[in-house]
Amino acid sequence: MTDPYLIIGLGNPGREYKDTRHNIGFMLIDHIAVRLNARGMRLQSKAIVISALYEERKIILAKPQTFMNLSGQSVQGLLHFYKIPFENLLVAHDDLDLPFGVIRIRPTGGPGGQRGMASTIEQLGTKDFPRLRLGIGRPPGRMDAKDYVLQDFSKDDMKLLPEILERGVDAALTFVTHGLNKAMNQFNGTGEP
Repeated sequence: MTDPYLIIGLGNPGREYKDTRHNIGFMLIDHIAVRLNARGMRLQSKAIVISALYEERKIILAKPQTFMNLSGQSVQGLLHFYKIPFENLLVAHDDLDLPFGVIRIRPTGGPGGQRGMASTIEQLGTKDFPRLRLGIGRPPGRMDAKDYVLQDFSKDDMKLLPEILERGVDAALTFVTHGLNKAMNQFNGTGEP
């Protein structure tokens, strides 16, 4: 069996944040767990963790419970515990710089103002790990980005979200089974709603 994979979705714990734009990473993890019929949720390294098997590969799905700006603590703790190489890590997060519905897989990159990614990069001591960026679009008018990401998705966006998340699940599972390059070739640039 190959090394396990760790897919982490970034978000904020608590019911009040459940449907916010900032929690699209959590939503993706929930969709993967349902698709893979994952069982046995537990708390580990300050994260809700659930394991699954997919095409003979072990996948650990995680949602850090530290709040966004400390997410790196969970990522680092889980990577260390499961002895997962950086190339088997995928961090999913919201991205203001991508239009709503667009997904991008990247092998590396800066935080782009995303505090969970900043924390993860700081804790891991590198920016060289795969990430799945989930576009949420820019705030309208002069709205502050902080207020925008903590707002619930609009009713119209909520209707489109399941399809976008399913595409995100497909991208994450392609990464696990066929690698980063295949996932990037297949999913980057698709999805303008």
